Amino acid sequence: MHRSWLRAEGLPDDSFEGRPVIGIANSWSELTPCNLHQRELAEHVKRGVWQAGGVPFEFPTTSAGEPLVRPSAMLLRNLMAMDLEETLRGNPLDGVVLLAGCDKTTPAYLMGAASADLPALMVTGGPMLNGKYRGRDIGSGTSVWRFTEEHRAGRMTDAQLADAESCMARSSGHCMTMGTASTMACLAEVLGMQLPGSAELPASDSRRKTLAHRAGRRIVEMVHEGLTPSRVLTRASFENAVRANAALGGSTNAVLHLLALAGRVGVPLELDDFDALVREVPTLADLMPSGRFLMEEFAYAGGLGALVNTLGPLLEGSAPTVTGRTLAENYADAECFDREVIRPLDNPVKPAGSGIAVLYGNLAPDGAVLKQSAASPELLRHRGRALVWDSLQEYLADADDPELDVRPQDVLVVRNAGPRGYPGMPEVGNLPLPARILKEGVSDMVRISDARMSGTSYGTVVLHTAPEAAVGGPLALLRTGDTVVLDVPGRTLDMEVGPEELERRRAEWRPAEVPDSDRGYLRLYVENVEQAPRGADFGFLRGRSPAGVPKQAF
Repeated sequence: MHRSWLRAEGLPDDSFEGRPVIGIANSWSELTPCNLHQRELAEHVKRGVWQAGGVPFEFPTTSAGEPLVRPSAMLLRNLMAMDLEETLRGNPLDGVVLLAGCDKTTPAYLMGAASADLPALMVTGGPMLNGKYRGRDIGSGTSVWRFTEEHRAGRMTDAQLADAESCMARSSGHCMTMGTASTMACLAEVLGMQLPGSAELPASDSRRKTLAHRAGRRIVEMVHEGLTPSRVLTRASFENAVRANAALGGSTNAVLHLLALAGRVGVPLELDDFDALVREVPTLADLMPSGRFLMEEFAYAGGLGALVNTLGPLLEGSAPTVTGRTLAENYADAECFDREVIRPLDNPVKPAGSGIAVLYGNLAPDGAVLKQSAASPELLRHRGRALVWDSLQEYLADADDPELDVRPQDVLVVRNAGPRGYPGMPEVGNLPLPARILKEGVSDMVRISDARMSGTSYGTVVLHTAPEAAVGGPLALLRTGDTVVLDVPGRTLDMEVGPEELERRRAEWRPAEVPDSDRGYLRLYVENVEQAPRGADFGFLRGRSPAGVPKQAF
């Protein structure tokens, strides 16, 4: 039965005996611009698989294109992971190559593959070429936010904005800033799930095709070796990823994705680790949004190998990888060719302890995060009046009001934008500043939400406040006029409201209904999504369940 239907694909007789069957999971979609070139990469993976004696089968999955999906691509991360896991579990595959790239496709594929625990190897699609506008480099996402605010302040015309847009996305690939896509590509490699040198090369560089070919060969070897994600994704691997994220000035979204992935393989990883493990790690990669350069310069400066060797003993070099060698062995000969882009330890972009800060207090009893390397130093200790909006839409409607009662020292708060409340925890935490404030020349204010923000974003932005407002977290009890106290060095986030008053407000609070969540995947999501400190995964997907041979179908 199986052979007869596969003959329709034109396979020779000797394809059916003694050859590892390799799946190629492809997140290509015209709705996912970052991954649009993955079809071509898949052909190079197939060449490698055939060359090594395997039989490749390419298959599609759910894809989650960050720029287009509403209400948030994060809503689809868990669905995409489930889709991949069940495809691996239900089909006669011995191993899989994962073709991803956009923000959510990379963590989703890692999560699904880790749960099924078949030999798996990641190939990310690589970043776009640098944007070029009026004689200077511009970065995807980061420059979008800046240009948008310039436009809203009346300092940039419609025509100039459109021109800048066309200059920004000049090639295939994901964001060329150190946004979430670049962050997760780098961390997938540091975790040991990608071949060395895979994370940083531009999507249009021919060497990426060579890497895809080599990945096709290597996955066949991994099947023979029985090298599965559970052997690669160790506690040491996750510690390395957390530290590397700090050195890269990486995305706050990495916190959610690494927590979720660790939950899939049963590795103990807590929110506090993202603060405690990075206290001695400086920011070394001078990349937007925390620095000046883009991924092209990072690649040409020596890339991840140069960064790993620069970090030296701050990483656990004995951590395993998909090459069969350790992290240190993979990069033993790596050199740095530009110390402006990848700084030495004694001349960092930001000093040790400038990574992600985890905050606690009566506004965030289960924690919140802030990206220090992208924040304004003068706002890291701040006391101000809260201006509170119950939804992003309400805030946006008020933000352009020239009569809005807002001062630079105020704290902007938007709630009901967490995993359950929006739903899907959108990247809206970096709220656009009110037009009145922009016209005064102010470029940053303290902003607090239970949402996420793009890794390409910047500003003094408190994110992932937990528990979220939609489940009754203290953020739901905050009111306009209350005083909020942020102390990043002290790792606290509080409102100056007494416990008796908070109890009175809690008695009055009623949860808002999540629109359209009475059926389908949205209902499954809202009923099962966990809070940010557990990675916003589904509780019933924690832990792995290795894919055995299912019951026969015929």
